Amino acid sequence: MNVKDLCELAITATDKSYSPYSGCKVGAALLTKGGKIYTGCNIENSSFSPTICAERVAFAKAVSEGEREFKAIAIAAKKDGKLATFTPCGVCRQVMSEFCDDDFTVLVVTSDGIYKEYVLAELLPASFKLD
Repeated sequence: MNVKDLCELAITATDKSYSPYSGCKVGAALLTKGGKIYTGCNIENSSFSPTICAERVAFAKAVSEGEREFKAIAIAAKKDGKLATFTPCGVCRQVMSEFCDDDFTVLVVTSDGIYKEYVLAELLPASFKLD
């Protein structure tokens, strides 16, 4: 799976978003070290706290299927039908740190349709982890 294909799967996942409150459709495509891909989309709720981000949906799907080793995630967002640049929220960054090493690749699809590549340690320095 190449980076471009993973980003395209994240863009496609935005189509399944349930986002009537923010209008921001977010999709994620999570790649395991074994080569499997799990997609997710954001699912909003009128009381906001139960809202779940696309990244956490993808992780929940993968972990519930027994996956524990991850290679990369691509994240894409659309606002008003156009690509928009969104990096993962703090909660999603912390969830990633629960299951991924500091060098886990995070690909963010930008509003111009390309992507920016990060490693998790850049996005969440000094993460909370139990030793």
